[in-house]
Amino acid sequence: MGKARLEAFSDGVIAIIITIMVLELKVPHHPTLEALVPIIPVFLSYVLSFIFVGIYWNNHHHMIHVTRKVTGGILWANLHLLFWLSLVPFATAWMGENHYEWVPTALYGGVLLMAAIAYTILQKVIIVSEGEDSVLRKAVGSDVKGKVSALIYIIAIVSAPRSGWLPQAMYVLVALIWFIPDRRIEHAMKAKES
Repeated sequence: MGKARLEAFSDGVIAIIITIMVLELKVPHHPTLEALVPIIPVFLSYVLSFIFVGIYWNNHHHMIHVTRKVTGGILWANLHLLFWLSLVPFATAWMGENHYEWVPTALYGGVLLMAAIAYTILQKVIIVSEGEDSVLRKAVGSDVKGKVSALIYIIAIVSAPRSGWLPQAMYVLVALIWFIPDRRIEHAMKAKES
């Protein structure tokens, strides 16, 4: 199977996820700046989640770009990733609406952690399909960024009952780690071409 269909389906699902998130931003009924104050937590949650979904979209694009063929395992691993990403709007809205209380904040981290695990599984399934000499295998290496991100998510989830601001700071830290597009795949592609 070619990869165009997988990429188009994934792009469509991610676009819907972003659309659902923005629809959670309720319009105030009063035309004053004070009317915006109650939705600030929801808006900040949306911004953070938009960045995370954008990071996944960007890195997914690069990963699929270097994939030569799509197998059934890759299709299922991709659906697994999309499942966890599809829960981001719910977790985002619940966390924002409840002003970062610890249970919604921990659930948000749990969804992000599961999406990270699903991304890693997809990556590994592609590497197994493509072989150890694949561009993706060379690019990923030991995947320090992925491992550090998962560890930060776990710390954020565990700390949520004790600290309202620490988990949020840790989620922002992971977003900052990945905000600059992951150039490992681009570098590996250039090395293969030379």
